[in-house]
Amino acid sequence: MDTRLLGTTGHEVTEIGMGTWNVGSDWGDVSPAEGRAAIRAALDAGVTFLDTADVYGGGQSEELIADVVAEHEAFPIIATKAGRGLERHTADGYTRESLERFIDGSRDRLGVDALDLLQLHCPPTDVYYRPEVFEALESLVEAGKIDAYGASVARVEEGLKAIEYPGLETVQIIFNPFRQRPAELFLEEAARRNVGVIVRVPLASGLLADALDSESTFPENDHRNYNREGDAFDVGETFAGVPFERGLEAVDALRPAVPDDWTMAQFTLRWILDHDAVSTVIPGSTNPDHVRQNVDASSLSPLNPTQRQLVDDVYEDYIRDEVHHRW
Repeated sequence: MDTRLLGTTGHEVTEIGMGTWNVGSDWGDVSPAEGRAAIRAALDAGVTFLDTADVYGGGQSEELIADVVAEHEAFPIIATKAGRGLERHTADGYTRESLERFIDGSRDRLGVDALDLLQLHCPPTDVYYRPEVFEALESLVEAGKIDAYGASVARVEEGLKAIEYPGLETVQIIFNPFRQRPAELFLEEAARRNVGVIVRVPLASGLLADALDSESTFPENDHRNYNREGDAFDVGETFAGVPFERGLEAVDALRPAVPDDWTMAQFTLRWILDHDAVSTVIPGSTNPDHVRQNVDASSLSPLNPTQRQLVDDVYEDYIRDEVHHRW
């Protein structure tokens, strides 16, 4: 699999990484055995970048990664996140003391002296206007507890503000054929500043995997059930913010662009990778076959102009009015 530089971290990471939100929580019941099998499949396929967070299953995702990495004798870059574990998720909670506490917990669960990459976990917008938060992260680098830091952002504006801090090395952001706004300015600015870009929610919670239809149902503990209106967290994390039925219509319109021997997920991942500013994409799956298929997207040819135009047409006709102004 091809690799790309992750900003100025010095790490080359595979174009397709793995997100592990769904092996921890919020995607229905996933057993530890299923989670381990999915992570193992990613490492077997050559993936060298894993993304997690301290709140995924109350630390379960980090623990599963540590178990599989140890038995696999692999050395992936592991990125985790901190901040969502605050009792009250406010900007005032993002202190050096709280961040250090979260970091120490992740270090313990992952079994490492220093975290490869620590990302602020979609903090309140005000955090990006508090230099002391980023000074705290710098001090934790100096203390040897983290090697690098970045931010996972909810909105393009937050990403643009985050990359103004010279020590920040990565931004994680939602970007896919249903969330195209980052391509207008953010990707260009990130590339200009040599900031690594990690793309999350690439498959729009399964919509862009063409895995859902109007009859699909979801367990009570699946965010695609309980967060469709943003009742638990930002609605942009669920189906990329696209109303479910509208998303199904858009997928139908997009299907003619997908080659017969590609999956819709591969087509989507290839569209993302065709943007050079992207460092790595982190689809999540608990199905080892799907993990391997996602990895194969790295070896596919770039989309042709006709395919790219159809993606843009579908976005304009079905999606833009729903999401573009919001994130």
